[in-house]
Amino acid sequence: MTVEASVLARYSEGAAERQEALCCPVDYDRELLAILPQEIIDKDYGCGDPSRYVQPGDTVLDLGSGSGKICYMAAQLVGDEGRVIGVDMNDDMLALARKYQPEMAAKIGSDRVEFVKGQIQDLALDLAAMDAQLAQHPVRSSHDLIALRAWQDRQRQQSPLIADDAVDLVISNCVLNLVHDSDKAQLIREIFRVVKPGGRVAISDIVSDERVPEHLKQDPDLWSGCISGALQEFDFLQAFIDAGFIAVGYDKWENSPWQVVEGIEFRAVTITAVKPLNEPCLDKGHAVIYRGPFSKVYDDEGHVFYRGQRMAVCERSCKVLTGPAYGDNFIGIAPLHDNPGVPWCAPSGTVRPVGETKGALHHQDQCAGGGCC
Repeated sequence: MTVEASVLARYSEGAAERQEALCCPVDYDRELLAILPQEIIDKDYGCGDPSRYVQPGDTVLDLGSGSGKICYMAAQLVGDEGRVIGVDMNDDMLALARKYQPEMAAKIGSDRVEFVKGQIQDLALDLAAMDAQLAQHPVRSSHDLIALRAWQDRQRQQSPLIADDAVDLVISNCVLNLVHDSDKAQLIREIFRVVKPGGRVAISDIVSDERVPEHLKQDPDLWSGCISGALQEFDFLQAFIDAGFIAVGYDKWENSPWQVVEGIEFRAVTITAVKPLNEPCLDKGHAVIYRGPFSKVYDDEGHVFYRGQRMAVCERSCKVLTGPAYGDNFIGIAPLHDNPGVPWCAPSGTVRPVGETKGALHHQDQCAGGGCC
């Protein structure tokens, strides 16, 4: 049985009857769960709570949305100005999630959740549209197969399921490990494609402390059970860095492994990351001070920041370093005088002369224009 076939079968069973083996113990927000139908709660399978990263007004994409539990939790957090999209390839899970849409819309106050059919490693291809295409044009020959592939390419380009730079936050709950190893890099590139510049990622998943040997990967029960498809803990972070994300890190790490198979520990984690801003590097005189406690740190672009020093940065870097991605690690200092800036980035380790910022406002908030940061 292929990876996809085993996953489809396992989660179709999970849509019909609760599968205890697919669950990790997770403490969810009881207030958000209070209005959810019990069937959605019972037939949800996850290892974390990415809903806690949702902000008001967000457009949220939930990868492998399953019963819809995380989507309906997120819908309560985004508010009237937000939107939640759940994507899943399993018809049985989609039917379960959609079953309660009218009821949940009435409880929440608006219909701000949508469930679409797609593979998370190919977020441009609308599988519902492909089902309709196949119903009218079945594949009976190699010529038909070539024609289908041409249709898929057109569909991705002209009517993508999820457009480029479309969402503020991508979340997922124990699903990335279900994707075939050969598709994992493409999956993360797809996540990068659909997130807006400055947008965020919060992925709860299972990682292993050692790389999983091939004989375990060949076990369909271990794979569909969120075990043998897990990425090794360093490889998981590196895959997001390789895709172009910054501020990549583990926000949550379970001390105790969920399962141990042949001495390999599998544990639940939550990774967070940010897509870089699509802005030119303009030196307007901004600086940041790294608070400590380390003597120096480096960002993903190779810039070094010495503890307590006013390090010269471009406006774009100031926005990122003083924004939510890096928490309270940096103090942002605006230039004393507003100026249009020059397309230049100071060499790594350049200290900004105090005279260029003396008298300017010091804040932790994001830099805006040439004003305070």
